[in-house]
Amino acid sequence: MKKKVLVLSLGGSLIIPDGIDTKFIREFKKVILKNKKKYKFVIVCGGGSVARKYISALEALKVNEKFQGFSGISATRMNARFMTYSFGEDANKGVPHDMKDVKNLLKIYDVVFCGALRYAKNETSDGTSAKLANYFRTIFINFTNVTGLYNKNPKKYKNTRLIREISWRDFNKMANKNKFKPGQHFVLDQTASKIILKNKIPTYIIGSAKQLDNLLKEKKFIGTIIEG
Repeated sequence: MKKKVLVLSLGGSLIIPDGIDTKFIREFKKVILKNKKKYKFVIVCGGGSVARKYISALEALKVNEKFQGFSGISATRMNARFMTYSFGEDANKGVPHDMKDVKNLLKIYDVVFCGALRYAKNETSDGTSAKLANYFRTIFINFTNVTGLYNKNPKKYKNTRLIREISWRDFNKMANKNKFKPGQHFVLDQTASKIILKNKIPTYIIGSAKQLDNLLKEKKFIGTIIEG
């Protein structure tokens, strides 16, 4: 049986919220390895706190947003290389920088890590993930540091509501209420939401290794479905 390719955006805030979260990485690795008999995974790593520190420093130095973006991309690639090593793979060929590289590596490996591929204006690693999901004609799983999509930021407000299901169009409106900013904190960037809407990509937002395992096993999970 040919394995289905899944694209997963792994938030940098999970890899390195401040220090590196080795407990989370062990749990995540266990879930991915357990499910690779059925799937091949493209895992796009975010930049996390490292990216935000570089970006905020460049902003304070009055450096333009393009170079802030470049520093964020570098952080995502560093995290991708680290995650490759954490899975016990030798990344001596480097992390892939374009979709063709990702496709070629999938012929050899069941799990391929990458960061942001090429610089694109107003885009984070979420945009890269959405493009890859469209390229492989597959679903998009966004693994972040909150349970799913909320009506308000759950890190700031107590009276929030988890949105279990939302349409592509309504999610796109929600994502585009705010102007893009490098290192922003919304669950998916504006470019990703437009790609998802345009190409009608089934998208899932989850916040724990347990819920990821449930989703991969097609069991009931706690999170958000963006579809329809």
